[in-house]
Amino acid sequence: MEKKKPKKLIFVYNANSGRRNAIIDSMHKIFKPSTYDCNLCDITFGVVSENREWKKFREANPNELDFLHKDEFSKMYASKFKYKFTFPIILIEGERGLEIFVSTDELNQLKTSKELITLIEERID
Repeated sequence: MEKKKPKKLIFVYNANSGRRNAIIDSMHKIFKPSTYDCNLCDITFGVVSENREWKKFREANPNELDFLHKDEFSKMYASKFKYKFTFPIILIEGERGLEIFVSTDELNQLKTSKELITLIEERID
């Protein structure tokens, strides 16, 4: 039986990188959670630490998982390939470049990390 080649998933948060932005995001989650713009951040991280169930899934996953903030993604990919995506998003690296694995709309419908894990597991095979 042939072993499957691991896939590369790229998770792009709808937030910018850096300590200052992380503090602002945490404050936003506390004081105005209904207007927080990154559901991927919200369901995989609490106010200050990574969700335990998500961390366990991430550490055990055999696929390559890259996590980028939108400014990091733009620096790494947008200039080369002119990709136009909305964020948050999960992309998969395929033979034809980056393809949408879980769309922004789909991510925004999820309520828990368990729902996200189930969706990823259903689609990765």
